[in-house]
Amino acid sequence: MFNRKIKWLILLIPTLTIGLWEYVRHAFLLPYMTMDLGNLLAPFIVLAVTLTVVRGLFSHLEHSQVALQAERTLSAALEERERLARELHDGIAQSLFLLAVKLDQLDRIAPEGPVMELSSQLRETVRVVHEDVRQAIANLRLPPTTAVSAWVVPLRELLGETAQVTEAEAEFRWSIPDRSMSEKEKVELHACLREALINVRKHSKAAHVLVVGETDDSGGFRCAVEDDGVGFAGDPLQAPGRFGLRMVRDRARGMGWSFTAERRGGRTVVEIVKRGEKQG
Repeated sequence: MFNRKIKWLILLIPTLTIGLWEYVRHAFLLPYMTMDLGNLLAPFIVLAVTLTVVRGLFSHLEHSQVALQAERTLSAALEERERLARELHDGIAQSLFLLAVKLDQLDRIAPEGPVMELSSQLRETVRVVHEDVRQAIANLRLPPTTAVSAWVVPLRELLGETAQVTEAEAEFRWSIPDRSMSEKEKVELHACLREALINVRKHSKAAHVLVVGETDDSGGFRCAVEDDGVGFAGDPLQAPGRFGLRMVRDRARGMGWSFTAERRGGRTVVEIVKRGEKQG
């Protein structure tokens, strides 16, 4: 309704301006102004009104259209997130539950021996995957926001959850400006740091966990997840079943970033570094 009124005003104001000018000219200014001068001034008066009033209306209309488009985009994002959450719940989550039921049946058939040991390992894997799926569903059902650095908020929340599960002290230091990163960089970096934090929660037994994001003078950045837990046994990228860090490495390399996972001074550090263009 508001946009319709603005459109009608944009159409009517020039016509009303000419009509009002002609009335004033003939009613009050005719003794002081020739017809030729009045006709000459008419287009300039319309132009002046157009540049002031009508131009302001166009600006309001543009802002309204942008806000409407943003609302439609947000609504579409919410619908897509809800659809994905529903598919995760109806597909993977229910399949994991069924798998857990089958493992219970296997325990009753073979209550001891190697089969029982393998069943316990599979049950733990199912539990961890189910927890990850549950967390993914919960994150999808959180409404997205367009606030500055809003994509960082879930990382802070995941750090808090990790600290709560592991009974560790959490520290979050982030100083990377939101505008300095592209949308693709945000998505990839979020996925990498999230996987590193999940790895800490599953394996580290840490007393202190730190997430840091900082820029450098070259225009690049350094992001890291650090903990004082048990650390790695050998090369973490070669350990069986440790797919998470390999995924982080592949994502980082795909973006042209450097990736390291190592022990430094009694701390485990998973680090991603983007070299800036200003670096010589």
